[in-house]
Amino acid sequence: MITFAQNRPLDIILLGRVAIDFNPVDYFQPLEECSTFKKYVGGSPANIAIGVSRHGLKAGFIARVSDDQFGDFVTHSFEKEGIDISNIRRCTNGEKLGLTFTEIISREESRILMYRNMAADLQVCPEDVDEQYIKKSKALLISGTALAQSPSREAALKAMYLAKRNDVKIIFDIDYREYNWKSLDEISIYYSIVAQNADIILGSREEFDLTERLIEPDRTDEQTAKAWIDLGAKVVVIKHGKQGSTAFVADGNKFSVKPFPVEALKGFGGGDGYASAFLYGIFQGFDIAKCLEIGSAEASMMVRNHSSSDLPTIEEVEKFIAETKAKYGDL
Repeated sequence: MITFAQNRPLDIILLGRVAIDFNPVDYFQPLEECSTFKKYVGGSPANIAIGVSRHGLKAGFIARVSDDQFGDFVTHSFEKEGIDISNIRRCTNGEKLGLTFTEIISREESRILMYRNMAADLQVCPEDVDEQYIKKSKALLISGTALAQSPSREAALKAMYLAKRNDVKIIFDIDYREYNWKSLDEISIYYSIVAQNADIILGSREEFDLTERLIEPDRTDEQTAKAWIDLGAKVVVIKHGKQGSTAFVADGNKFSVKPFPVEALKGFGGGDGYASAFLYGIFQGFDIAKCLEIGSAEASMMVRNHSSSDLPTIEEVEKFIAETKAKYGDL
């Protein structure tokens, strides 16, 4: 359903949130009682960049990071993964990378505490977006959190329009986080601008509801998919958590998948694994059912993982699928 421009050095450029995650080692208790944490790269687009790189795609990144040791940690981590960092710039006014502390109370209950005042990733500006860099890629992924505040939202929109002008496919990962948004109206306005220009849209039912709030509230999944496909999207993926997810395709077909059964450690991080494997499948030309299967499998693998950025290789995903089907049968 999607044909990518060939002979480009990058498969995908990502634009959006980069953060630092602190996950408790002494988990299964309230955050206030935790005293030992492990540090990871965080932020959905950052995690996806790592994921697709481990699957063999060539990724680049457009971002601002803090001009300090945490900025070093992020850029060096990206370099180790083979991610192009030539368009990651340092902040100049003291802005810091957002910090995320996770609370893992039980296997069924977990929460996230974010510190995002003067967040470095929201300082990426239109001047940081270079058309020549965009032209090097087959696709551009825009994370919804990049639209929460200026100048990041203008940078994201500039990148989107340059991508359209240069036959770079646009992937919109809605990635809603309440922090930094001023109103529900803002969310709907900016999400819908990107959604109506996207080739692939990924989001939960709740995220699509936010996107469509000013357009037509309370749509069904079928109504949502048809509306965005009529505006040009080729694939619309709507996720329902433990109930599974469905991909609606521009040819009128739809495909659904259920989560793979695992003993989860936490309730977050699965979406980044899902996007990493699903997009890898799209780039490989897999059929949509296969893309959904590997995406769902990687999501399940990630909710049992302590980190949200230590993503598996595609070989590990396929092994997990084979072992799970041998144990439980076809899902």
